[in-house]
Amino acid sequence: MATVTFYGAAQEVTGSCYLIESPALGRVLLECGMHQGGDAVDRVQDETFAFKPADIDAVVLSHGHLDHSGMLPKLVNQGFSGPIYCTQSTRHLLRILFEDALGLYERDLERENLRRQRSGRKLIEPEYTAKDVEATLKLCQGQSYRTRVEIGPQASVRFLDAGHILGSAIVELTLTEKGQDKVLVFSGDLGNKESALMNDPESPTHADLVMMEGTYGNRDHRSHDQTLQQFREVLAETWARGGNVMIPAFAIGRTQELIFHLGCLHEAGELDGWQVFLDSPMAIEVTEVYDRWLHIMDDEDIRCLTESGRDSLARFLPNLKLCRTAEESMAINNVKQGAIIIAGSGMCTGGRIRHHFKHRIWREENTVIFIGFQAQGTLGRLLVDGKKDIKMFGDKFKVRARIETIGGLSAHAGQTELIDWAAGFSGKPAMVLIHGEATALDALSQKLWLDKGIRSDVPTQGSCIAF
Repeated sequence: MATVTFYGAAQEVTGSCYLIESPALGRVLLECGMHQGGDAVDRVQDETFAFKPADIDAVVLSHGHLDHSGMLPKLVNQGFSGPIYCTQSTRHLLRILFEDALGLYERDLERENLRRQRSGRKLIEPEYTAKDVEATLKLCQGQSYRTRVEIGPQASVRFLDAGHILGSAIVELTLTEKGQDKVLVFSGDLGNKESALMNDPESPTHADLVMMEGTYGNRDHRSHDQTLQQFREVLAETWARGGNVMIPAFAIGRTQELIFHLGCLHEAGELDGWQVFLDSPMAIEVTEVYDRWLHIMDDEDIRCLTESGRDSLARFLPNLKLCRTAEESMAINNVKQGAIIIAGSGMCTGGRIRHHFKHRIWREENTVIFIGFQAQGTLGRLLVDGKKDIKMFGDKFKVRARIETIGGLSAHAGQTELIDWAAGFSGKPAMVLIHGEATALDALSQKLWLDKGIRSDVPTQGSCIAF
């Protein structure tokens, strides 16, 4: 008998982690994600494993985002030494993600230990180091889409394109127990079909157990045309006020799609006068990785690049300035109006976006545009929810800038797309909903039943099911 235990992203969006156990498979971890929000030191210190990492035989990873992969170096630090299965392009992205996360963690740890040293308190030892990051990357085994790989005594895995970010995968796990095959399908993060650059999510049709994400289980996104029109209007209104636009963007996925859309606006002559800054060394590096994998992306969108005579995302937007150094970032402060500033982090939990907020969020002529999901407990969520007073760098700031959310640029499938994907399975597989806040998952579960007659469960943290 196979079992799944839900250790993360059960009635929450971050910290994906599920333990699958079977004689056919051994003990395999599906995802090993970090919770997002708060100080990096607190996040890493607070994350604990409800199992012994040394007892885990392998890890299967759907994609690179840290809420799915971020605790892998700590898992290795605590004794895990098995293979990590992922797609080839995810393997390329992980080094960038892990090195960036380690840098943030080490800087926060250094500051915290300095405070402790001054007050005579015990110093905190690091939970993982650069050595653990290197060891983790060496364990990664990159696989092609749609290629079946043996991962246990009688078990195999196949990755299908999830259309979420570069390398994102739907995981199809097949176990043979007592001569009978059992199939678990994990959606990973399903992409929005209207996203630029990404292919539509693939639709497997057979499973005994389906684990489906429900980030946007309670609502749909605006259409592509409505989204771009809203974007144009926000830019025009900010220009008329003499302001700047700040866009907190995830370094992987949202940034590259945003560059593509801005490139299309530039081609149409709609960005005259604007200066665009990509103020994120990590996002710049990721964009360069995307350029190396353009051949696996959406044919129609890539044709737009090639027909423009430009063979990379950055060159598709000629008025884009790449800001790698701190000096280049600080120089943006001299631009009084007409700047579109794309900076991390996507949920405003750290990164350069907070420095731009420091200089601009208290000025009413400016605009903040959110283009991705904001998890509970993050600064981005506070702003989206209408918080008018925030605290950063030890100071308080009035939020006078206009706050806009453009949901159609989300990298996640909306409610209707999720329901259609779930309805594509033949027979009646068991269905569990994960990776969503409780209200979103409850709404999705109800809608699945009313529209499609599909029963689904919403597991709680630490619960276990057999299949």
